[in-house]
Amino acid sequence: MRRRDIIALVGSAALTWPLLARAQQRPGVLRVGAAGIQPRTASIYAAFEQRIAELGYREGENFVFEYVQAASPTIEGYSHAQGELARRNVDIMMATGPEADLKAAIATAGTRPIVMIAIDFDPLSLGYIASLARPGGNITGLFLEQPQLAVKRLQFLRDSFPSLSGATVFWDQVSADQWRALERAASAMTGFHVSGIEFRDRPFDYEKALLNAAPQDRGALIVLASPAFALDRKRLPEFALQHGILSVFYTRQYVDVGGLFSYGPSFTEMFRRAADYVDRIAKGAKPGDLPVEEPTKYELVVNLKTANALGIAIPPPILVRADEVIE
Repeated sequence: MRRRDIIALVGSAALTWPLLARAQQRPGVLRVGAAGIQPRTASIYAAFEQRIAELGYREGENFVFEYVQAASPTIEGYSHAQGELARRNVDIMMATGPEADLKAAIATAGTRPIVMIAIDFDPLSLGYIASLARPGGNITGLFLEQPQLAVKRLQFLRDSFPSLSGATVFWDQVSADQWRALERAASAMTGFHVSGIEFRDRPFDYEKALLNAAPQDRGALIVLASPAFALDRKRLPEFALQHGILSVFYTRQYVDVGGLFSYGPSFTEMFRRAADYVDRIAKGAKPGDLPVEEPTKYELVVNLKTANALGIAIPPPILVRADEVIE
């Protein structure tokens, strides 16, 4: 779908928005729906519900959070999940995953507002919103520029271990723009090389993938942001540790279970912020008038236990800079 077609589609939904806003301001129960690949008990959803409660909403009294776990991080998986949310007649839909999640929400939302957390795609360049300041239509939320963050993680790896000659990068179609940005940055680094390994069909064979990387690039592993890799958030740190290699991730969830380090925004804080959007919309704000925000806080998390297991020393300046050190 072309950019102008998408904007026209979401813009047409805004024509009926005032009726929906008035309906939500009537006494009753606010029903919010979200689809995702993580279990309902994941910390990100707990953070969302905690913030909603702080804003005065009580589950079962004036608020219901409907959650449907997608069978797969694909358009088919998200279409089924978002379709189920529409059948449950939620008032506000959340699209908090890849582009496929937002596409599915748009296809099933009708006039419902959509609060997105665009973790690994650019909603502006893809035409889902008219601008960050005034997104227009029935979509608003948060946006994260992963390509630039991928380059920062690479630079952090180089700064931490200057003798490292290369790294293996796991990527897929969702994270292709991240891979291209990282590949360009690596090509400008003297004495450093990256081997990009693309994954397509699950189950992923990480052992074979590592063997396909250049031998000099097998000392470190960079995993790019994608829901497909999020399904293996425990397996990937274990895999890196078993092979005695450094591991770099985009969220601390990997580091909590054995990854060496991560750099990125706090996803729990992003989900808390999404609750603020839900609250403002429920009180009558038009989503198209609410600016799309980018995170303002980023965190560096280092796992010292993993570093000790690998027999490496984390440079003191890195430890000082870290927001959290897991010991």
